[in-house]
Amino acid sequence: MNKFDEIDKKILNILQERGRITNANLAAEVGLSPPPMLERVKKLEKNGVITSYVAQVDPKKVEKATIVYVSLTIARHRIKSFDQVNQELNNFWEVLEIYHISGEEDYLIKVVVKDIQEYEQFLLKKLATIPAISRIKSNVVLSTIKHSTKIFVE
Repeated sequence: MNKFDEIDKKILNILQERGRITNANLAAEVGLSPPPMLERVKKLEKNGVITSYVAQVDPKKVEKATIVYVSLTIARHRIKSFDQVNQELNNFWEVLEIYHISGEEDYLIKVVVKDIQEYEQFLLKKLATIPAISRIKSNVVLSTIKHSTKIFVE
């Protein structure tokens, strides 16, 4: 487990909110000079704490505003079945997140599409064609109350 000092925590929290902040501005905010600041960020990246920098896209602006959370149940709990489902789901551009979960269902996936008709096509032509899946349960998001990617580091 990683141990973070107060400066590392500040760095992580700031970068999650403003990933494009300059090294000089980040250094000023946490009270360091730019060279040691850059070394700290590089160390966090090297250790896999910071995994990537991405642009957040507004789904409505790119006509992908329909979000569906889908629960999947596997027919037979065999490694081969899970491997097959993992591989298939990873190939679908509509699937943004895949979670292997406990409980009655085996997977929870987040699907983003243009509209309900596009989801229906995804469901019928992609999800329903995976032989290992025995049950599909869809929950369409009506509205988003909170969306965040920030994990507060304390």
